[in-house]
Amino acid sequence: MTKKFDTQLIGKFKVSIVVFIVFSLGFFPVVVFSRIVLIFVPFNRLWHLILLPFLIYIGITVTIYSQLFISGLIIHLFKIKYKPGVYEYSFKDKNSVKWITICSLYTPMRKILEIFPIGEIKNRYYRLLGMKTGENTLIGGTIMDPCLTEIGSNCTIGLYSVIYCHIHDYEKGTISMDPVKIGNNVVIGAGAYIMPGVVVEDNVKIAAGAVVTKSQILKKGKTYAGIPAREIKAKKKIR
Repeated sequence: MTKKFDTQLIGKFKVSIVVFIVFSLGFFPVVVFSRIVLIFVPFNRLWHLILLPFLIYIGITVTIYSQLFISGLIIHLFKIKYKPGVYEYSFKDKNSVKWITICSLYTPMRKILEIFPIGEIKNRYYRLLGMKTGENTLIGGTIMDPCLTEIGSNCTIGLYSVIYCHIHDYEKGTISMDPVKIGNNVVIGAGAYIMPGVVVEDNVKIAAGAVVTKSQILKKGKTYAGIPAREIKAKKKIR
């Protein structure tokens, strides 16, 4: 019991150190920006104070972009990615440690991405995290596991929709991970949930609020709705 506790404690400490270093580096550009501003603007005149809110806005923007870039770059350069499978949810398992590390770095950034609409930068950040995305794809929802998610071209992922690639089983103490693959020209409505292992073929439409269950395959060109998601068949026209 003591050895298990020590392993957990050491693992949490290591992850905390990584997070501390990465996010500290993310503040470096705004520190440099602030230093440059203080050199040229001594804030001893009224117009300097009028300028202050604009400088604060620029500083916040620089901080957001630098945190996204540096956290994404660290994950990319050190290849911190977990693989599909079922693993013990503890610091003894390498895949679980990678998942915990990515969650610690990615979750704050994910919350920022939900608040600030930064367009193509969002897709570039996801690619740094290992997600495969095609051209002309709009991601308005939440991607829980970018490194296990693949989205094709010309897709629309609606606001408040969520794509999961992992499931915790606290009773068994495990975490299972399955990739999600979404084809081209797919529309996922607002508030829809995509569970691990799902395959969405090309030209599929998923209604708002639908729940696509684990490992479900949505066939090409079909429309799905409901909980769980079922195919909506076109009604025959009565002549």
